[in-house]
Formats: sequence, structure tokens, C-alpha cells
Amino acid sequence: MSSENLKLNRQGCFRLYTAARLLIQVYRPYFAQLGITYTQYLVLMVLWEQDALPLNAISQRLYLESNTLTPLIKRMAAMKLVARKRNKNDARQTIVTLTEHGRALREQAAAIPDCMATVLRQRGVADEEFATMIPVLDHLIEALSK
Repeated sequence: MSSENLKLNRQGCFRLYTAARLLIQVYRPYFAQLGITYTQYLVLMVLWEQDALPLNAISQRLYLESNTLTPLIKRMAAMKLVARKRNKNDARQTIVTLTEHGRALREQAAAIPDCMATVLRQRGVADEEFATMIPVLDHLIEALSK
């Protein structure tokens, strides 16, 4: 194996990790205004699309293990963003629903995607350039999640 393969500038994974980390840093002030984290925002987006989902459905949508998601959902319940209840038909299954506070955050968060697009444009990333990455990243996620 060539030692050239071990150089940082040859690593696609480093670029993905760094881009994701820096993108989340840009998001952070918007989430701070809402009192949430990026991962909590992801859970809220799933529930804003479809409320009252089993924990495992949220886990699948976000590609997160339930042992990662469970403590996150517990914190969100303590923050009164979501409520947890046992499924009436299967007591082993937890259903996660939005609270009034969780639903209200949707309106407050509605401007975040446009704000992020503006920040990217200001930093020289064209809308089209960013949009072309989405199908490539979707393909990568699909391939790696098998």
C-alpha cells in the first residue's frame, strides 16, 4: 500500500467531516436563539413532517442508533419540546410527539434554511453549487447505510 494514500489531502472523509463540522458551526447561532442543538433540530424536522412517530422510525430517518437517540429524546422531553408515550398496541415501542412548544418552534425555525443559504452565498458558495452536492451525498449515504 502506498503511503500516498495516507496523506490528509487525499482523504474524502476528512473533507466531508470538516465541511459538516464547519456547516454546523454556522448553524449554531440560529439554534442558540431557539435553545436547541443541531441534532435536536433534525429530530424536530422529522416530527414537523410527521408527528407521533415511533422512536425507531425517527432513528431510521436520521441514520442514528436508538442508543444515541434515546437520551436525546429524553432531553427534548425535559425541555418540553416532545412527549414520549408507550404504544398502546406494543408497549415495547415508544411514540414521540411534538408538544405545543415543539410545534411553535417550527415557525421560529422557518427562516433558518434561507439564512443558511444567504451565509453560503456570502461566503462564495452558489445555490446551484450546493444543490449539486445533495444527490451525490444522498447516494453516498444510501451506499454506506447498507
